[in-house]
Amino acid sequence: MTEIKDWNEIPDFETEEAEAEFWTNHTLDARLMANAMHEPDAKESTTITLRFDPRMLSRIKRIARSRYLNYQSMLKQWLSERLEEEARKSSQ
Repeated sequence: MTEIKDWNEIPDFETEEAEAEFWTNHTLDARLMANAMHEPDAKESTTITLRFDPRMLSRIKRIARSRYLNYQSMLKQWLSERLEEEARKSSQ
């Protein structure tokens, strides 16, 4: 079984069958899951509104379900990872 250590290692899937096949041979690293589960205190966060194409949101929700995550938590994790990546790029 291959352990996924970074969200970028997970490909975009064309079908649910392709996604199911992928997850039969892959698992998420415990640290990756632990980081994704972090929920800030309510006083640490601000509520915003984002508009998504319904098909995109469906794909996001499907990915989150396959990882046993709330889709909003997963989106926050993705944004956090991207912000870190951008910060590394700008500091070079």
